[in-house]
Amino acid sequence: QVQLVESGGGLVQPGGSLRLSCVVSGRISSINTMGWYRQAPGKQRELVATITTGGNTNYADSVKGRFTISRDSALQLQMNSLKPEDTATYYCNVIRGGINYWGKGTRVTVSS
Repeated sequence: QVQLVESGGGLVQPGGSLRLSCVVSGRISSINTMGWYRQAPGKQRELVATITTGGNTNYADSVKGRFTISRDSALQLQMNSLKPEDTATYYCNVIRGGINYWGKGTRVTVSS
């Protein structure tokens, strides 16, 4: 089993920044890809960014140049130049043994 706990969400004004963190515990060996997804009210969950063990990253077009994903002791998502359309619940995801594991999410609200 793998456990994921996100933190760092909150209310921020447009143009502001937030840093999300995801602590991964449990059976973490053989985890290759880790990532962040988000789900806005009334919308489907969508990919934000992923990173592999080798450091290869992938970003949704809507966040390129504004968000940065990284991993060390935790999975991080640095979010800059935030827009109201970034408002969503953000979920941490890992894939291990072909199984998707999800955290419970952290809420991000971008509003003036």
